[in-house]
Amino acid sequence: MAFTYEYPRPAVTADALIFSKNESSFKILLIQRLKEPFKGKWALPGGFLDMDEDLDRAAGRELKEETGLSGVTLKQFKAYGNINRDPRHRTITVAYVGMIDKEQEVTGLDDAADARWFDINALPLLAFDHDIIVSDAIEAFVLNN
Repeated sequence: MAFTYEYPRPAVTADALIFSKNESSFKILLIQRLKEPFKGKWALPGGFLDMDEDLDRAAGRELKEETGLSGVTLKQFKAYGNINRDPRHRTITVAYVGMIDKEQEVTGLDDAADARWFDINALPLLAFDHDIIVSDAIEAFVLNN
């Protein structure tokens, strides 16, 4: 059954922040966007929630689809809903955090041109509002480890 409403509704995405700890430094996994908006810019692995999918499952699916990385325990962190965070339309994202002991091999897949680990102290310019999301997660999870 299809539902129609007279009022607009936001889209929902799930983003994954995967941190690795190597000796005394932390790295984060980012993807390079293959498509607009922000084509060529670095971003968190993530994407749109399917209609028949739980948020937790979407975060893991998008991580695997865009980087090849799977089997990471993800913890729901925080929702972000700034009105102008996505230039296409109103989008709310739910951020998930995962920690792994060491970097694993990743590759850009699906709609990611590349996937790489970056030192948290030397991040590239990030797409959307991912700089805010990453900063919040570093403060909440990394600085306490």
